[in-house]
Amino acid sequence: MFNLSKMNRFWRLPVGNNWQQNKGKSPVKEVEDSIPLRLLVLVLVTLGIVATDIAGETQFSLWTIPLTMVGTWWSYYCRGRSNIPVQFCIAIGMLLALGAFFGRFAGNWNDTRLSLAELLIQLQVLHSFDTPRRKDLGYSIVIGLILVGVAATLSQTMAFAPVLLLFLAVALPTLTLDYRSRLGLKQSNAEKSPKKNYPSFNFKFLILNFLLIVALGLGIFAILPRFPGYQLRSFPVSAPIKAPENFTGRSIINPGYVREGKGNSNDSGRESGNAGEPGKIDDNFYYGFNSEMNQNLRGEMKPKVVMRVRSQAEGFWRVLAFDNYTGKGWKISRQDQVTTLRQSPWSYRISIDSPPFINMTKEVVQTYNLVSELPNLIPAMSYPKDLYFPTPMIAVDQENGLRAPVELSVGLTYTVVSDVPYRDRSLLGKASTKYPANIKKYYLQVPPEIADKVRKRTEEILASYDQQRVSRSPGTKNLNSAYEKALYLAQYLKQNYALPTNPLELPYLGEKDDLVATFLFKNKGGYPDHFSTVLTVMLRSIGIPARLVAGFAPGEFNPFTGMYVVRNTDAYAMTEVYFPKYGWFSFDPIPGHPLIPPSIEEEQTFSVLRQLWNWVAGWLPSPITAILNTVFGTIFKLLFQGIVWFLALFTKGWLGVLTGLIVVTIAAFFGWLSWGQWRRWLNIRCLNKLPPMERLYQQMLQWTANKGLGKHPSQTPLEYAQVSYQYHSLEIAEVIDEICRAYVSWRYGDYNPNWRQLQQKWQKLKKDSSVDL
Repeated sequence: MFNLSKMNRFWRLPVGNNWQQNKGKSPVKEVEDSIPLRLLVLVLVTLGIVATDIAGETQFSLWTIPLTMVGTWWSYYCRGRSNIPVQFCIAIGMLLALGAFFGRFAGNWNDTRLSLAELLIQLQVLHSFDTPRRKDLGYSIVIGLILVGVAATLSQTMAFAPVLLLFLAVALPTLTLDYRSRLGLKQSNAEKSPKKNYPSFNFKFLILNFLLIVALGLGIFAILPRFPGYQLRSFPVSAPIKAPENFTGRSIINPGYVREGKGNSNDSGRESGNAGEPGKIDDNFYYGFNSEMNQNLRGEMKPKVVMRVRSQAEGFWRVLAFDNYTGKGWKISRQDQVTTLRQSPWSYRISIDSPPFINMTKEVVQTYNLVSELPNLIPAMSYPKDLYFPTPMIAVDQENGLRAPVELSVGLTYTVVSDVPYRDRSLLGKASTKYPANIKKYYLQVPPEIADKVRKRTEEILASYDQQRVSRSPGTKNLNSAYEKALYLAQYLKQNYALPTNPLELPYLGEKDDLVATFLFKNKGGYPDHFSTVLTVMLRSIGIPARLVAGFAPGEFNPFTGMYVVRNTDAYAMTEVYFPKYGWFSFDPIPGHPLIPPSIEEEQTFSVLRQLWNWVAGWLPSPITAILNTVFGTIFKLLFQGIVWFLALFTKGWLGVLTGLIVVTIAAFFGWLSWGQWRRWLNIRCLNKLPPMERLYQQMLQWTANKGLGKHPSQTPLEYAQVSYQYHSLEIAEVIDEICRAYVSWRYGDYNPNWRQLQQKWQKLKKDSSVDL
């Protein structure tokens, strides 16, 4: 039978007694009662979620923000309770969220940033229902910060910038309130002092700190070097895409060439302008991304962004090349001769064989993010060696163009690793003119009707250069190499032929008209791509192998996102020339374009700083820009000359080495003295600008630091005061304690202590200790 006396004795035991006393009470010793702190933490988390939505183009905010608000209210309402059932449900929810994450991870394990962000957001929503303590709110602050960091890695536009600035603006008062809570400052006597019901902020101080942090952040970002290699080989790639079973890589799928209602399995259903017939350019798609380029089209495209590229070097995003000139355009003669390549079984990587050239190369990693539909042609810098693409296979044509099994859709992300060759003018100028048979077979073709006429005109242009060289500058080099001839002909076309002022003013070519002949002898100019066609045919006419290559210009570089914004209007064609043992190199004869397209020869380590200066200089008047360029150019020139002189000392024997060491020693000594004086002057200047109470507090910290007991950044003033009793005499520790308490009351409690009396005590203490501050 149940014995009541034994039960009564059990309640008198310590454990039972404690359980009975704590029944229905919260085991939490201290709860966070500050409503402003909780609201600011909620705003921080909300901004982190919104930033992730903006950068990742997701819609987490639709359900997570309302639930987080409900959870924040519930946590405050139940902050003094145990909430055991709620905590149990939270634990179950976190396990379910973890299981869902592993499911997403298996589907796209190559780029898990968005999956991790989604997991973190789900955990934060669950966590928001149980945040009774300041430490729990601190976890939410960290989650908001992590979400903003993830959003920064996903962001491709400036839309993320306002959210980042707003996050920083909210974070400063949030950290202030969090620090007040750590100090143990409570809102008491609210009924006596209603005006002190909410903490007061020094908004001027917060605004100055905000501006200082933004300025420092932008400065560090601008001068941050962009190193030439990725440290990890896990590149961004979209989720896997299933390829058609009948993929052969022989067809090009260009939405701009497919008529409505027709399939896109081949490229036969083009718009008007097929096979050299007159027609109109598509408004959205570049007409050259197809197996045949009809240059008898007129019109212009409407600008729109097609992709964003993150690259370690500025370059030409090559798409495809043509080998056969038709008289009114170009076509790929070996359309069916493609090689199919498959992914590695354990990664998205597709290896591409590089041609055996002897020149030096530089590895360049590019990540492409599509924001508009494109053909199934994969843009990449020249000579890709590794492609990280979401389809299990791709095809490579005879002109080194990459083809995907499907169209490049909106949101597609892939990465290319290219071995881009250096362009050494002296080596290319000495390249042999003995071309392989397959090169001569496909890249010297010129229609017989115009071959003699174009060759004669080309030779006249080159001969005119030799005549001018002899008459004006006898010491100038002659055009005795294919490289120099290609450079000169490209420059000649830029300077002597014109672009039409109106995109529609150029007449269509007739049935018997040839584009190159009409350009050279009748119209004296043409559209941009016509210049490249003419240069290619002119080079072929004098025995230099060349082909037409189409792709995208680098685009507009955004120094804040670090990405090149590429539009459909950036697409154009230029000439590639073959040099035995060195490969293909591009020449751009289009007026207004650089003669040699951007490549790896330009140093890109501090390209953000250079691009930022170019952006700033664009807003300044030309005289000011010229003066600043001259001043900074002179400074950097002198600095460079000084470094060269110093390094040259170590090449002049023992005397030079000794002189160099003496220079280093003297420079280091004066640098040390100057740095010490500068810090001392700056410290005095800063102290004089501080309020009296804060100045006294900082002077006390400096004095104790010189005595060997500096304050750790993680210590609060009150914690530091308690520690001082262990290392100083009682008299000194009491003064330190009094100053720390007065400082905390002044800084965080709107209390005005008698700082003059404290200063007198401090001065007397220093005098008695015979220590100068």
